[in-house]
Amino acid sequence: MSQGEQVGPLDQAVGYMLKRAATALRTAMDTALRPLDLTVPQYSCLEVLSQRPGLSNAELARAVFVTRQSMNLVLRGLQDRGLITRPATAPQGRALPSTLTPEGRERLRAASGAVRAVQDRMLTPFSPDQRDRLLHDLAACADALAPEE
Repeated sequence: MSQGEQVGPLDQAVGYMLKRAATALRTAMDTALRPLDLTVPQYSCLEVLSQRPGLSNAELARAVFVTRQSMNLVLRGLQDRGLITRPATAPQGRALPSTLTPEGRERLRAASGAVRAVQDRMLTPFSPDQRDRLLHDLAACADALAPEE
């Protein structure tokens, strides 16, 4: 492989640095959520449901970046712990829309605070304008790689 075909030094490879940042964020979130007895996918599911109640399993899986099979396990675990409710039968079609219980909302408040503290720590080196720019730039990166429809 010639030098032109290589990614280049890892500390200058955007993809590598994005993965490094994502891994560091996930590790810090895992640590922050552990005392609340939540995993990152469970927290993400609660957060998405609080903002978009009634989503189906498939919609939640897409929003939380897990497979439908994994989302089934996440939902079952949250339901068994009384953090969400799902109807026994689908009101229409096959989808069982999930909603947060009062206990789920309470746990989410604590988890959101813990995750917000992690995010704030991660963004400490940035000014408010730089934070806005980072958010814009990351969205642009994701949009550039989104499949064309």
